[in-house]
Amino acid sequence: MTKDIYGHFHQDEHHFVDKAWDWVERAAEQHAVKLTDFLDPRQAFILNSLVNRHPDVHCRLDGGYETAERKRAIIAPDYRSLDSEDMAMAVLAVSSGDGKFLTLEHGDYMGAILGLGMKRDKVGDIHVIEGGCHCLVTQDAADYLHLNLSQVHRVHVQTELLSLDKLEVAQVQLDELHLSVASMRMDGIVSDVFRLSRAKVLIPIQAGRCRVNWKLEEDPSKPLKEGDMISLQGFGRFKVLEVEGVSKKGRIRVKIGKFA
Repeated sequence: MTKDIYGHFHQDEHHFVDKAWDWVERAAEQHAVKLTDFLDPRQAFILNSLVNRHPDVHCRLDGGYETAERKRAIIAPDYRSLDSEDMAMAVLAVSSGDGKFLTLEHGDYMGAILGLGMKRDKVGDIHVIEGGCHCLVTQDAADYLHLNLSQVHRVHVQTELLSLDKLEVAQVQLDELHLSVASMRMDGIVSDVFRLSRAKVLIPIQAGRCRVNWKLEEDPSKPLKEGDMISLQGFGRFKVLEVEGVSKKGRIRVKIGKFA
């Protein structure tokens, strides 16, 4: 692969580009089949872009259910059918009998899993449901988590491994905000959503802690558009649901969905 492809991706993504291109080349030249760990949507986009550059390779993405955000990929020579390939995933069901799950959130479960030394790539989507959570994990991590996850944010828990057909998918909870902004600049909208001053917003953005559609974005003036997903590490994430129009005073009315 020529280095000019790097121009399509942020510098921080070059390591993943190299790794993904190696998977593609091995599939084409050595007839190798590669099953990845969970990829975020940006990594999945990069992988698909590279696969599409090679006529003899294809891939399949699967996160355990139709609308999954994080997915595993299997990369193989194009003559190999991937429809029936085992994607090696399990559902880790976490529950507790003490009724304290009302206070536990997505980040609590994620923190408890990572606290056991588990890599983020081994974990897919986490669904907080009534009485606990259902978490997609790779098969090779499932037994370790089942045996060792006993506490989430000081709440004692029990775990069970389930097949994918037993997965309970949580309904996405969005708190709707209606903003009136001077422009669609990222820093202004992020400032309003998280109720931070412009000056305080610039620090995490310029430190590489902001992503737009899972892509690192360090330019505070980047214009956002309808459908964009924005995350600010340490603060949360939101989606631009709708640009509703312009007021008589020339301000833009924007509907935001903030993830609970």
